[in-house]
Amino acid sequence: MARKISITPDIIKNAAFELAREEGLASVTARRLADKAGCSTQPIFRVYEKMEQLHADVFEMAIHFFSEFYENEKQKEQISDKPFVQFGVLYIEFALSEPELFKMLFLSKNRYGRSLYELLNGSTGAFVREMNRAKTEGVRDPGDLFMKMWIFIHGAACMTITGDYDLPREETIRLLIDTYEKSAK
Repeated sequence: MARKISITPDIIKNAAFELAREEGLASVTARRLADKAGCSTQPIFRVYEKMEQLHADVFEMAIHFFSEFYENEKQKEQISDKPFVQFGVLYIEFALSEPELFKMLFLSKNRYGRSLYELLNGSTGAFVREMNRAKTEGVRDPGDLFMKMWIFIHGAACMTITGDYDLPREETIRLLIDTYEKSAK
């Protein structure tokens, strides 16, 4: 009689994602993952020939997590009617609440074949929606406007991870609105 396999691929992926979320993707080693999943390394290597394959799956899970975070938070409140402001605030708040996932997605050189544009747009088309909103408002070059805002948005998000960004949310919103209004002209 064959032994029942109790450690499924989903258990392995979910444990790897939680480990990456808590300590970063580099912490997802076979041994650490086996401890987290409550198994030996054998089931891990039965599902994944190489850890790089598992890391790529965890990265995809992180993209999905970011998209869900953005959409869920966006539904809670309308922060501003100005394009890129809500997007920026939620991006900064993602860095604050999920620093390890933020580093994996937005500060890593290895994006598993994904561009920054694809990561920001996610599965929801959030970035494209913001670009279209700016066009609708009469912004001649939404891409240029976004780049000006992106310097502040990404910089602030990175500073939250190091503890160097401590502006209140209201001040962040005001700065983003000011940047939008001055740059959209």
